[in-house]
Amino acid sequence: MSLPGSAEIASAAELAGTHHLTDLHQSMDRWFSEVARVLPWRSPDCSPWGILVSEVMLQQTPVVRVLPVWEDWMERWPEPADLANEPSGEAVRHWGRLGYPRRALRLHAAAVAIVEQHGGRVPDTHASLLSLPGVGDYTAAAVAAFAFGRRETVVDTNIRRVHARLVSGLALPAPSLTASEMRLAQSLMPDDVGLSVRWNASVMELGALVCTARSPKCPDCPVRDSCAWLAAGEPRPTYTPKGQAWHGTDRQLRGAVMAVLRVADSPVAPELFERPAADLGFAAEGTAVPLAALHRLNSAPEQLERALEGLLRDGLAEMHDGGLRLPA
Repeated sequence: MSLPGSAEIASAAELAGTHHLTDLHQSMDRWFSEVARVLPWRSPDCSPWGILVSEVMLQQTPVVRVLPVWEDWMERWPEPADLANEPSGEAVRHWGRLGYPRRALRLHAAAVAIVEQHGGRVPDTHASLLSLPGVGDYTAAAVAAFAFGRRETVVDTNIRRVHARLVSGLALPAPSLTASEMRLAQSLMPDDVGLSVRWNASVMELGALVCTARSPKCPDCPVRDSCAWLAAGEPRPTYTPKGQAWHGTDRQLRGAVMAVLRVADSPVAPELFERPAADLGFAAEGTAVPLAALHRLNSAPEQLERALEGLLRDGLAEMHDGGLRLPA
């Protein structure tokens, strides 16, 4: 089966012009005001820094996992300068089990850049946000919109899926973001600046709560009467999304090593990762707990070596006094 091509999505963008966009915008705005989740980074009191942290944490990570870590970060480091004054390893330590810990290093680097180049204040335009380490197009657009009320086209996985179904009549968007999808998203944006910010948030929320990937709750959708996918009889996806494997992967092993380093208060000798410690006859504590979890994976020596080398190469660990530790 063929994937949706640029011509198909371009024609959908033309169709969007006849879709009574004003009614669509208003319907979504009303729905969002009634059902939107109460999240701390949506509070009017949340700082731009808090919104930037949330956007980075929420990448490929569900809200329920992000909430406690975000709250811990904001209590520890309520301003960029607070994080910039810490070693980057502390950002990694308090990243917890969110996964993809390089995001923690990027946030630390962004905090340093905000202090050194922007007087400690998160920059307020897409272009200036894009200049921060680790900030890409999506994050720059999202922070500009949600923190500073800019009219920016925000496109994440949830938004792409809603657009694909609502306008293009497709069960799923293309496997990766295309220029055609961006043009479609731009064509759907309200002209009013304030409404454009709420439109971004409401479509994202619809994708997260209702127009989900596997089990969409179409009866609960506020714009179901305008949905091209429903009108087409809910055609099946033209491809099968590939989930990310976890068990037995290098990612799982790297995560297990990072769990050890997060609780260690001194460098951990490489040989401790390689073999279990002797059974002393009492319950393990401290680094022994995550070390035991790592050893239960029974990873091949070459996989462990690859994981350790990768963490060192990525700056997530460093060698000190013959052992591994979080970066200083």
